[in-house]
Amino acid sequence: MWEPDETWVLEPEAVPTSEPNRTPKRAGSELRDIAVGREGSPAPGGKRRSVPRRVVDEVTATAGKAKGEKLAARLADATYSYEKERYGDALRVLRPLAAEVPGSAAVRELFGLALYRSGQWVQAATQLEAFKEMSGSFDQHPVLADCYRALRRYEDAEQLWAELREASPSGDVVAEGRIVAAEVKADCGDLAGAILMLEKASRKVAQPSERHLRQWYALADLYERAGDLPRARDLFNRVASVDPDSFDVRGRLTALR
Repeated sequence: MWEPDETWVLEPEAVPTSEPNRTPKRAGSELRDIAVGREGSPAPGGKRRSVPRRVVDEVTATAGKAKGEKLAARLADATYSYEKERYGDALRVLRPLAAEVPGSAAVRELFGLALYRSGQWVQAATQLEAFKEMSGSFDQHPVLADCYRALRRYEDAEQLWAELREASPSGDVVAEGRIVAAEVKADCGDLAGAILMLEKASRKVAQPSERHLRQWYALADLYERAGDLPRARDLFNRVASVDPDSFDVRGRLTALR
């Protein structure tokens, strides 16, 4: 198995003032519909993993047909490891892969996400910046903004939120961006402004989705930090009523009793 010949470390300035947002674990935008096909290593059950055809074509355009499909197979393996939360395994594949096909947006995106999940904010930001420039996509703006937040690059994080708000892509992406933007305000001492950003997300909905739960939880955390324990308790309870195993909501409620 390939092993890196250098050790990545968290730089001294890369210590967050509070825990990064940790946006939901999901494959990169180019890899979410990972398929089962001929390329890739055997998965449990004897099937083989592959990435979508458009990603194979992208890698092939960069590396050539003979080599491209083999590299795409390695990307499929890395995607599988990432989805299984085996980020170290994913990074062992993605580091050399990114060096071989630096022009692949899909590789840069997944590499950045795996680095982010591993807490390597500087390196994650570098890869996600490259993905942003190559693809023109807004999908990873919240993750990149959260890296900037961890690095105390607050102005850069706010700029990403401005871009995201203006573009208005999917509701899930905007919701994640709003959570990070609110946390940036809180980190900068504007707790009231952070709460104001998320308060409109506190309304009840008949069929709450993951983004509703995440916004409720984030707002509850802000209320608790502001000393408004009744509102914090109400929102934590609302999250728990939908999914009691979400985040650490059980422990948060216990601490508020």
